[in-house]
Amino acid sequence: MKTGSKQVLPAPERSAADASSPSSPVEKGPAGRRPGSKLRRRLADQSRAYGFLIGGLLCFALFSWYPAIRAVIISFQKYTPGSDPQWVGTDNFTRVFQDPEFGAAWRNTLTFTLLALVIGFAIPFVMALVLNELRHARAFFRVVVYLPVMIPPVVSALLWKWFYDPGTGLANEALRFVHLPTSNWTNGADTALVSLVIVATWANMGGTVLIYLAALQGIPGELYEAAELDGAGLWQRVRHITIPQTRFIILMLMLLQIIATMQVFTEPFVITGGGPESSTVTVLYLIYKYAFLYNDFGGACALSVMLLVLLSAFSALYLRLTRSPEETS
Repeated sequence: MKTGSKQVLPAPERSAADASSPSSPVEKGPAGRRPGSKLRRRLADQSRAYGFLIGGLLCFALFSWYPAIRAVIISFQKYTPGSDPQWVGTDNFTRVFQDPEFGAAWRNTLTFTLLALVIGFAIPFVMALVLNELRHARAFFRVVVYLPVMIPPVVSALLWKWFYDPGTGLANEALRFVHLPTSNWTNGADTALVSLVIVATWANMGGTVLIYLAALQGIPGELYEAAELDGAGLWQRVRHITIPQTRFIILMLMLLQIIATMQVFTEPFVITGGGPESSTVTVLYLIYKYAFLYNDFGGACALSVMLLVLLSAFSALYLRLTRSPEETS
């Protein structure tokens, strides 16, 4: 019986030899893609990543590594702009070491660093604890705390210079208002360095407070609830929960603060000019004097290399001592 449709014949069976012949079509993956397309896509993604990485490395090499290497070379040369450098070996280091301000600069820098750890390291942590306990207006107080960071450092230093003025400054006016004795602040050799530590703490603690606050908000609330049920007080909760849970952040911020305070420059330069009686001359301020006042770039680079070696050794020792047991095993 004819149905008017063409008869469909079964396709001939192909042998294994025919299936493996070069004329056979290439098999595709489950999504219809060729096997090599995934590899090409991965190589393309990696090439873009390496392109961005190379760009960053070139910026570091041009603006960080090359100046550092150049400074090490100049530290062994007698170098002044416009003249050919002369190799002098370690004479720059010897001359700088014999400078009467050398010891004062290192002593002031180390004292400033220790005072900054005592004053400027505890205050941001306490403020973060207070902000973390707030239930209302938390965003407003975050802005208030971070506001000094947004002020340019030179403007901040000039404001504090007026604030510390012994005659009409706001600090002494406030002391007179409450019938307390006034102070010379930055005009006194005994109080100038402490006054600069207060300025640096006020100007830079905003970012540290926000980092601590983010770390505190990452602590599970169940830990505090269990501690309260066990009768733990505020100090016990901070000691046994808050500090251990934020240990890594605390150690890293301590390292960064030490490195930053060892390179303090803006406050002594703008507010005190290194005085009075060289009581606020720091290592970085002495480097500035050698380079731009004495026109001795070899001595400035020698001081810079000394500071670099000290900070590198301290950072390596600090990171080694603060390793976790998992990292040392």
